[in-house]
Amino acid sequence: MSDNNTKQVSSNSQGYVILYILLAVLLLTGLIFLFKSSLFEKRAIAARILKDEIYLNEDLVYTDNTPKSSKWIWEFGNGEKASTQNGSYHYNKPGAYIVRLTVDGELREQFPVNVRDTVRNIVDSVLTISGPTAGVVNEEVRLEGDGNGKDFEWSFGETGRVDVKGKTALYTYRAPGKYIVRLRTDKSRRPVYHTIFVTDPNSEIVEDLVAPGDGERKTIDDIRARLQAIANGADFNSNYYYLINKYMCNNEKVSVNVEMNGKKKQTDIYSYCMGLTFGGEIAIDEAQLTIKPNSSCASLLNIKQHSGAAQPATEAAAKTQ
Repeated sequence: MSDNNTKQVSSNSQGYVILYILLAVLLLTGLIFLFKSSLFEKRAIAARILKDEIYLNEDLVYTDNTPKSSKWIWEFGNGEKASTQNGSYHYNKPGAYIVRLTVDGELREQFPVNVRDTVRNIVDSVLTISGPTAGVVNEEVRLEGDGNGKDFEWSFGETGRVDVKGKTALYTYRAPGKYIVRLRTDKSRRPVYHTIFVTDPNSEIVEDLVAPGDGERKTIDDIRARLQAIANGADFNSNYYYLINKYMCNNEKVSVNVEMNGKKKQTDIYSYCMGLTFGGEIAIDEAQLTIKPNSSCASLLNIKQHSGAAQPATEAAAKTQ
């Protein structure tokens, strides 16, 4: 009986040993598999560029998310390189490029990039005209062109040909009307345009002029009072923006024709009012508005004034009588 029990215990022990050995083999096999997988598994590169077709005024945006990476070399196909994981690059010339990335000295990938030329379109967009939007016949109008290029050609819409060359254009209209001024340069494929309204204060058509009488005297007196206040040193902003908001429809480029001590000049409303603050003793004698057709907005302001050292013509004539 004792021998049988001993044999049974021995048999059970051998079974447990075999089970333990099998478990150990399985565990060891799993560990070896995991070790080999982590040690010899080939990493896949995880890089990209945002766009494969860009313009000269755009940047190439690149990024890499390769796991466990620590070193990057981006080559942009023109001899230039970068060592950042993510970033952007600006091409100076159009063309087709191959962007190459090397990660940790062993993982490599390349991306074709096409850079398109848009320099001319950018040049076109910055060509501008500045100057008055209204003028008077037989008085010089001054416009300024700004943009890239050496040769500036102006057509003022009255003759049908190029009238002036250069960045600064001076022109005298011979007839009233609405004119489209065109400016073209040697660097632009498209011209830019500027609209100008030209009036003739001496013509028989006076329905658009704000003249004394019929309730308009208050308007003229109001304008004169505000301008005189500026000339006398009162608050500039309150008086200036009152005129701009009430009579100019917030247009600070309304033209002003000024006659002072027998001399005439043309400027814009802002420059004129600023000049009043530095002009010494200025007296405003007359003010007359020209209103745009079918509108309540002024397109022109005619001013007669004199300095403190000179008498206005009306006073001088009265004293000689």
